[in-house]
Amino acid sequence: MKTKPIVLALLSLMLLFFSGNTVAQNKSGIIGVDHVGINVPDLKEAVSFFDDVLGFKPVTQIGPISLDAKWKQLNNINPATGDLTIKMINAGTGASIEIFEYAQSKGSKKHPATDDLGASHIAFYTSDIYSSVNYLKSKGVKILGEPFATSFGDTAGETWVYFETPWGSKMELVTYPQGKGYEKLNPKVMLWSPKNAITTTIENNIKIETKMNTTAKDLLLGYLENINDADKAIELFADDATIELPYLKSLGLPWQWHGREVIYNFLKNLPKTFPGFEFQNIRIHIDTPDQVFGEYDVHCKASSTGRIYDQTYMGRLVAENGKIKLLREALDMVQVAKSMFPNGINDLNKK
Repeated sequence: MKTKPIVLALLSLMLLFFSGNTVAQNKSGIIGVDHVGINVPDLKEAVSFFDDVLGFKPVTQIGPISLDAKWKQLNNINPATGDLTIKMINAGTGASIEIFEYAQSKGSKKHPATDDLGASHIAFYTSDIYSSVNYLKSKGVKILGEPFATSFGDTAGETWVYFETPWGSKMELVTYPQGKGYEKLNPKVMLWSPKNAITTTIENNIKIETKMNTTAKDLLLGYLENINDADKAIELFADDATIELPYLKSLGLPWQWHGREVIYNFLKNLPKTFPGFEFQNIRIHIDTPDQVFGEYDVHCKASSTGRIYDQTYMGRLVAENGKIKLLREALDMVQVAKSMFPNGINDLNKK
C-alpha cells in the first residue's frame, strides 16, 4: 500500500517541528501571574483608593463568606475572626489585585517592617514617574522620599520611589523607558514589563496590543489573520525572529528570512506576489504556551503567471516572551511550481 503524500509531508513537518532549538517547557504548567492578594482593614476605603486615585476598576466580589473552623486552622486565621469579603480589581496592563477584608479581624493590625519576613509591595509602571508623583501628592498620598535613579548594574536606567496607601501598605512607582541595563546583554529570558504590553501606535495609526504573556496559538492566529497587513503582522515578531520555508530551497528559491526588517519586507511583498492571499480553514494540532503546530489553506492567484495557487501550509511557531521567535512552514512544492514557474511542473526537472 502506498503512503499518501500528505502523510509523508506531515511526518516531515513533525521532524521539522521537533528539530532545532526549542523554548524550554515550563514543567509546572504555570503560564504567569494572575493576581496578587492583599489584606485591607476597610474594603470600601481600598476600592475607593484603587478606583478614584489609581484608576483601577473593581470587577468581581465574593462574600461576605463565613469561614469554618477547619478552614481557619488550615490557613492560620484567628478562630474569632469574622466573615471574609473579597474584591478583584482590574489593575490595567498586568496582574489583577485581590483585596481581602476580614470582619472583626483578630489578626495583627500592624504592618510588617520593611525588613520583616513576609513584607511585600506592589510596583506600578509609569511612563513619567515625576508626573505620577506630583499627581499622587495632589491626592494626598504619602510619598516615601524622592525618585531614585539607578545608574549601574542590571537595573541601570530604572527610576523608582515608594508610596503608602491610606491604610499604610507600601507600594511603588517604577519606570525605565529606555530599558534596563541587563537587556543590553541580550539575555535568553527577558523580564515581563507593562511597557512592552501597552497599546502601540504604528505609522499608519493602526493600534494593536502585543502582550508579553500571549501564547504561541494567539500569535499564530494573529499572524494568519493579518497576513495581508505587514504593519500589524510585524508587531507580533521578536527583533531576532526567523521565518523559514525549508522546502523552497529545493526549488532554488529564497527560504529563510531573519530579523524584523527582512521579515517586514517579505510580508509587504507577499500580497503583490499572490493577490488575494488569505489563510483559511485553520486547524490546530499541537498547542502549548510556547509552541503551536497547525495547518492552513490558501486559494489565490500568482501575479507572475495568473495561475491558481492552491496550497496547504503546515506551520510550527515558537514563541518567546510573547513574540514570534520562529515560524517554520512546509508546503507542497508541486503547487508552487504549477503556479509560479513559466512552464509549471515541467520546470521541476530542471531544478
